[in-house]
Amino acid sequence: MPASPIRKLAPFAAAAKARGMEIFHLNIGQPDVASPPEFWKALDEADHTNVAYSPSEGIPELREAMAKDYQKKGINVTPEQILTTTAGSEALVFAMTAILNPGEEVIVPEPMYANYIGFAVMAGVKAVPITTHIEDGFALPSVEDFEAKIGPKTKAILVCNPGNPTGTVYTDEQLEGLRDLAIKHDIFLIADEVYREFNYTGKPVKSMLQLEGIDDRVVMIDSVSKKWSLCGARLGFLVSRNEEVNQTALRAAQARLSPPTLGQIGTMGALTTPASYYEDVRSEYMKRRDLLVSRLRAMDGVVCPDINGAFYATVKLPVEDADHFCEWILGEFDLNGKTVMMAPASGFYETPGLGKQEVRIAYVLNCEKLGEAMDCVEAALKQYPGRTN
Repeated sequence: MPASPIRKLAPFAAAAKARGMEIFHLNIGQPDVASPPEFWKALDEADHTNVAYSPSEGIPELREAMAKDYQKKGINVTPEQILTTTAGSEALVFAMTAILNPGEEVIVPEPMYANYIGFAVMAGVKAVPITTHIEDGFALPSVEDFEAKIGPKTKAILVCNPGNPTGTVYTDEQLEGLRDLAIKHDIFLIADEVYREFNYTGKPVKSMLQLEGIDDRVVMIDSVSKKWSLCGARLGFLVSRNEEVNQTALRAAQARLSPPTLGQIGTMGALTTPASYYEDVRSEYMKRRDLLVSRLRAMDGVVCPDINGAFYATVKLPVEDADHFCEWILGEFDLNGKTVMMAPASGFYETPGLGKQEVRIAYVLNCEKLGEAMDCVEAALKQYPGRTN
């Protein structure tokens, strides 16, 4: 099991805090925006004397409400096609174990959400990377490149759209190309769509469940963590029209008994959140994105690609070893008693040796704090002894 690049520097951060340092946490996708009041209201109004188990597949009323919410977005599924999970993380593990047998392979563009690698280890399967490059904005590889990775053990392709850790948004044509490939080779598409609401292209992000002709070959992953700032509620969804996949995943869900009951109750309230909430949050993140990109591109030697979705940027720094730089900035640097925690990008690659000069930055702080964090990064790069130019 690999160490998490998102959390492995926690001891360095703890030591810095013990020295009295203020740390700007850009290492993890923990939004600072307020969760919808509708979530808290639903919890306040819940009539319960204890926190009981829910059905393994989730509270029926929540699944019905989620189905209606998806249908409003043009994703036509029934409540029976929705399995409530302990966050998107569990949904991903359930998807892998439902689709793949031990030793089989899932193709994933890299850099990838680092926990995909850990989930694959848990499922006993192999994550086969297909590399994207910062020089072309981490664009999705061609269908031909994907096809070259398909072998006798390949059972699925997993993509995150909008992308973590790159902020890349894939086009309808690219998704349709993957659809055609899945049909041709009789494999599944696993679609991690937890960042659907964080899209800055001006055009809706198409769900893989909206692709025609592949109803039984798509498993969509969703979560409340990001769109409602409910990371600690630990509630997600596995959505598929494939009955066999759903029944297989349900057996795993029964083994763990129940998804979080309180998270489900609150989420039923969050589903009544007005459209203005999403518009305000999207506008706020676009301001942060614009600030981050402008500041990074003004730093000598830093490469920052375009960012069209989610709230992450994978950037190249003028350093020999970004892992060491991330340790150094926590352990040996400060700007007026302040410093920054970032995630070294090497842990987001499955191919050894890649991402050594890159970091993932989560722009989850307000613009004032984000600006201070960029002041720290800029000053640190000027002082860092391992700078390359």
